[in-house]
Amino acid sequence: MKFYFTLLFALSVSLIFAQDPSKQRELKAVRTAETPKIDGVLDDACWVNVPIATDFFELRPVPGRVEKQDRRTEMKVLYDDVAIYVYARMYDAADSVSHELVSRDNIGNADFISIIVDPFYDKMNGNGFFVTAAGVQFDAKYSQVGDEDPNWNAVWESAVKLDDKGWTCEMKIPYSALRFSSKDIQNWGLNFSRRTQRSNTQTFWNFVDPKVNGFINQEGLWTGIANIKAPLRLSFSPYLSAYVNHYPANLPGVKNTTARFNGGMDVKYGINNSFTLDMTLVPDFGQVQSDNRILNLTPFEVKFNENRQFFTEGTELFNKGDLFYSKRIGSIPSYYNYSEIGAGDKIIKDQTEAKVLNATKISGRTAKGLGVGIFNAITNSMQTEVEDANGNLREVETQPLTNYNILVFDQSLKNNSSATFINTNVLRQGSAYDANVSALLFNLNNKSNKYFVNGGGKMSYLRGEETSTGYSYILRFGKQSGNFTWSYNQVYADNKFDPSDMGFFTNNNFLDQRIGFGYNIFKPSKWYNEWQSWFNLSYSRRVNPGDYQNLEIETGSYVRFKNLWSAEVNANYNAKGNDFYEARNGQVYKAPESYQVGLFINPNRAKAYNFGGNIRFREQQLFKGKSYHYYLFQNYRLNDKVAFGLDLYFNPSYNYVNWATMQGAQSIFSKYDRRTVENSFDAKYTFTNLMGVAVVLRHYWSDRRNKEFYLLKPDGNLTDYQGTNPTETDRNYNVFNIDLIYTWQFAPGSTLTLSYKDAAETYQTYYMERYNRNLSGILSAPQNNSLSVKVLYFVDYLDLKKKHKKI
Repeated sequence: MKFYFTLLFALSVSLIFAQDPSKQRELKAVRTAETPKIDGVLDDACWVNVPIATDFFELRPVPGRVEKQDRRTEMKVLYDDVAIYVYARMYDAADSVSHELVSRDNIGNADFISIIVDPFYDKMNGNGFFVTAAGVQFDAKYSQVGDEDPNWNAVWESAVKLDDKGWTCEMKIPYSALRFSSKDIQNWGLNFSRRTQRSNTQTFWNFVDPKVNGFINQEGLWTGIANIKAPLRLSFSPYLSAYVNHYPANLPGVKNTTARFNGGMDVKYGINNSFTLDMTLVPDFGQVQSDNRILNLTPFEVKFNENRQFFTEGTELFNKGDLFYSKRIGSIPSYYNYSEIGAGDKIIKDQTEAKVLNATKISGRTAKGLGVGIFNAITNSMQTEVEDANGNLREVETQPLTNYNILVFDQSLKNNSSATFINTNVLRQGSAYDANVSALLFNLNNKSNKYFVNGGGKMSYLRGEETSTGYSYILRFGKQSGNFTWSYNQVYADNKFDPSDMGFFTNNNFLDQRIGFGYNIFKPSKWYNEWQSWFNLSYSRRVNPGDYQNLEIETGSYVRFKNLWSAEVNANYNAKGNDFYEARNGQVYKAPESYQVGLFINPNRAKAYNFGGNIRFREQQLFKGKSYHYYLFQNYRLNDKVAFGLDLYFNPSYNYVNWATMQGAQSIFSKYDRRTVENSFDAKYTFTNLMGVAVVLRHYWSDRRNKEFYLLKPDGNLTDYQGTNPTETDRNYNVFNIDLIYTWQFAPGSTLTLSYKDAAETYQTYYMERYNRNLSGILSAPQNNSLSVKVLYFVDYLDLKKKHKKI
């Protein structure tokens, strides 16, 4: 009897040790001589006797809990001279698997399985390959701080099957999609992840502890990969596109309907095992989704999201130091020259975007952890058509031919640390000024990844008729892992620092300090799964002459409930401050004290119909100005192919005060009411995991109704304006967009895209009451309609070589 108790105890201890979340898991690499058929049916002989990775650990809802046996995951991995192969069996009730069809690089309401590999095993960079239960592929790159770059794309194979045990998946990931060293024997970082949508459960083979900062650094190990060689990585993606555009300009000599044809090519070349060249020649970005334009009453420009894939894919190195705002290249140039347009000239046609002639990226990381990035792009000059007082037409160059460059060196260090040098350079043809910005950055973590210190110094240099050199630095340190976290950061920029020629930057001349505290509970209770709370205190002064700008206090709390709904409550307080930008003439404005509270609700998105939104209230001390924000979204999934979404936003403001206009050198402010309404509707029909159509309709209306005017005094306070009220200072702005896009991936990496766009914009200096009148007005305004077709075909050099040998 004692023997049996001893044996039982030993088995129990062994089982507990085998499932210890803190122990790094290992999987032995197995080479195969037989290539499995990628059909989702796990009956290939090569899968027999391959080690199984199973007993996944939950990340959510209960971190560290081992998955149930009747819902377990079983993974196997093989490799040969060409690719790695993945076997996945996800046990589940057959009628419980979520499998919504969506377009590539989206998950939707679907379960997924993934493999994440770190070929250099630096615990800082990796590649993820995801497949949903509907067979939709999603791939991403991961950087050292756990950031996910979903814009990275590779060409690989996968297939899924649903059966009475749950669902299965097979993948083939060719070496051409990866970068790895040339060592004879290699160990790769490895992890698997599974999500079960209906219960919002996510599990990992090697435990990912939410209390530990980082994701890739919490990977397992795939050992003993022998004698693999990186293939020649060379592919071409030529494209042809055709456009028909109609805008009712109705001007002499200007065609209402125009057509054009474009052709170009993307090239991807593996320079060696570590580095890849990406090049786009005469690119066509005409089919990306329209920017969500708004009425901007602030003194700073609006930052828009980048939708052009070349500038979002694989750019993690170039985004170091926040010096690269890719919309500067073509879409939103920072430099315009209208000096040759006189007061009596009339602008007939003005270019707001510059044609990108070509762009090139070279990036990669050596086996010793040195990341290198080289970026170059060239945009054509922009011409504005002008008519003089005599009716003569001429073209004026408002932006010259421009060359954009980035150079990055990023060295990985111990403990997921790094040191970085980055330089951006903008060269313009002719007499226009050039811009150069450099930065030295560092990110240091202790061995347990619990504490950190990071920061860096930056310098900008503008060279033209006058030269200007500016400096900036940032310093951050704190505790980043555990239930309790804290951080302190200080950011400095002198009054000449200006990285805006290639980056996004609103203002300089500040010394900002911020201290923040957070407390997170990841262990579920009876009524919640996760709880997060935070408190931040920010204080800002100008560098020169050193006067106070603002003080802000922010606090909030987020909770995810057992029913998978979540809620967030936050509040912030802004003390009375000195605003040196609102007046637009360098004067200080005594910004009033204000506070804001908000409630955010998010639903269980696994439900076919779900809704949520937020309510926020803000009060400004001056004139008791009040602003209300109401946002409601609704999503309805008719079935796995058809889904709809509706977003409604309403923001009325009363008795707010801001800058209105200039009277000579005097800055005039006004008390005003404002309403902003934004409605958007989206729908999608996905025929298969390779074909679908999606539409987005958006109407945005915002106004400003001035009530009383004030003169800004030298001391920064306001006094009643004694002159005649300024005219044409009200605002009534409408934007309407339709984006309808059909996409068919007719071969791996090859797509056919049909796009229809409708855009209208009106900007009036008088108020037009009622939403329905504004909607009717924008719909009857001149519409810019475009219809385009684009065919892009992916050609892999190795496939061409194989076909040539067979002939």
